[in-house]
Amino acid sequence: MLVNPAHGDSVVLRWSRHPRCVGLARWELRKALAGWGLAPLEEAAVLVLSELLTNAGRHARVSPGREIETWYLRMSDTLRIEVHDASPEWPEVQEPDPDAPGGRGLTLVAALADNWGVEERSGPGKSVWAELTLHQ
Repeated sequence: MLVNPAHGDSVVLRWSRHPRCVGLARWELRKALAGWGLAPLEEAAVLVLSELLTNAGRHARVSPGREIETWYLRMSDTLRIEVHDASPEWPEVQEPDPDAPGGRGLTLVAALADNWGVEERSGPGKSVWAELTLHQ
């Protein structure tokens, strides 16, 4: 894990594809939310991050040494979570199979986030993002 220092209201972190990095990323997000006064978003934000980062680790087929980046961005009362990877493959929401152990991640993200999407990024790959708003 390579940690870039927080720049104002953003935190950018790099992770390997190892599954234990998901827990470490959640911990870093909790710290950022507490510092920004967005702790009420913690439960939903941590779950969204877990799904996006797990998807990137499982499905982003990239050359060895390529890392996954997470971006946590505070925008007034909104949190934007971005997960960047170098894979050109874009995720797709699938109809959940009730008998399958997985396949519900993006459906869950769509249910929890106020907005989410996928976009190209500078360099190879994509960014999958979600925004959660602190409703007063």
